[in-house]
Amino acid sequence: MTQWTSAVGAAQLARLLTSQQERPAGPGTRRPPAYRALADGIRVLVLEGRVPVAARLPAERELALSLSVSRTTVAAAYEALRAEGFLESRRGAGSWTAVPAGNPLPARGLEPLPPEALGSLIDLGCAALPAPEPWLTQAVQGALQELPPYAHTHGDYPAGLPALRAMIAERYTARGIPTMPEQVMVTTGAMGAMDAICHLFAGRGERIAVESPSYANILQLMREAGARLVPVAMAKGLEGWDLDRWRQVLRDAAPRLAYVVADFHNPTGALADEDQRRRLVDAARAAGTVLVADETMSELRLDPELDDAAMPRPVCGFDPAGSTVITVGSASKAFWAGMRIGWVRAAPDVIRSLVAARAYADLGTPVLEQLAVNWLMSTGGWEQAVDIRRDQARENRDALVAAVRRELPGWEFEVPRGGLTLWVRTGGLSGSRLAEAGERVGVRVPSGPRFGVDGAFEGYVRLPFTVGGAVADEAAVRLAAAARLVEKGAGGGAETPRTFVA
Repeated sequence: MTQWTSAVGAAQLARLLTSQQERPAGPGTRRPPAYRALADGIRVLVLEGRVPVAARLPAERELALSLSVSRTTVAAAYEALRAEGFLESRRGAGSWTAVPAGNPLPARGLEPLPPEALGSLIDLGCAALPAPEPWLTQAVQGALQELPPYAHTHGDYPAGLPALRAMIAERYTARGIPTMPEQVMVTTGAMGAMDAICHLFAGRGERIAVESPSYANILQLMREAGARLVPVAMAKGLEGWDLDRWRQVLRDAAPRLAYVVADFHNPTGALADEDQRRRLVDAARAAGTVLVADETMSELRLDPELDDAAMPRPVCGFDPAGSTVITVGSASKAFWAGMRIGWVRAAPDVIRSLVAARAYADLGTPVLEQLAVNWLMSTGGWEQAVDIRRDQARENRDALVAAVRRELPGWEFEVPRGGLTLWVRTGGLSGSRLAEAGERVGVRVPSGPRFGVDGAFEGYVRLPFTVGGAVADEAAVRLAAAARLVEKGAGGGAETPRTFVA
């Protein structure tokens, strides 16, 4: 019986391996043998999840031709991987990837670290902060008081609780975008919103234009839905979108959907200005592309001078009827990730289609959580909780920036004015290898390729503003230790992580 469940072609694997560019070796640095470097490259791809577990690898001769190396080199690399537990083979069935016993299966997204692992491992993988108390407790208590009338119903509200839909519509109207409750659907987080939108608009094989880089979990959701991702490079640094590239992609590729994060982009932190928003909406309308604007970071402005009046208008402000722009919002980043409440703002007919399709998915969003968010928004608690969140993120950002500049002066980044993430160029080191080495020294960091399409951004990592103070200092120390391991090469000895209690 065949043990592999998918296959990786020789050209694809060669392309992924070639993307793992490291800085040139310095004088006196010993490079590993070619077979060892190849084995290490494949192992990193498996650990990163960019080559799936149980994926059939190309035959030795095919991969040798694609990489322009000898077949002996590939055979030796495969043998090394088998010895380490990263490859299994059987005559007649070929060779397929595996993970050694006791190793966790890699994930393509940014799954949260189990709480029990937090004592020895600093988690820079998940861009989420603890709940802003006392507002979480007060919101749940307020929701419990409002619950009894709903307890006498069936509890299924596919479009969301009418009270919360009206409250979200009112908040958009207050921002200058007149909105009716019929234009709002409440979802189970922003991921639930994006899943519903992708299934409605982008069937298997449809093109979706995405920023490059973009949010890793959304990219993976789209891949698993069968979409064909069309990357559009961001402008340099924090300048936002490259509109010339966007117009070209929308015109030439004619994607069914385009997904963008205009407000404190994840991962770069860029903030698109009003002119960029207007021009992108116009280009999407001309191309017949539905533009999905992710607003989950929009309230996390961190620079004091960047108040409501200084923020650009929402993307949907340039398409108030919702014929071109679909907006996705969420309580997860601005309030708490454990509050799995998101929403969609779109034209009423789009909302009706999304609600109808939802009957075959999750039926609705939990009532108690909806009541809690409605309580926050109707009492002023939301604004006070978001102020706490901004203060936390600002302090963490400043602490992390100072620590990385001190411990890793060769790493390059621009400090964003909001959001929760720092996009860092790693001085020529492989982000994938840094992520692997980081696990060995006690810090978890996602590498750049998770945020790109087909191996892009190998020279980057994303650092979230989730730790501050002494923990941020220790995280930077451990990142520097991981960088030293990568500089030494695969043969460098592991450093023992220090236990750190915040």
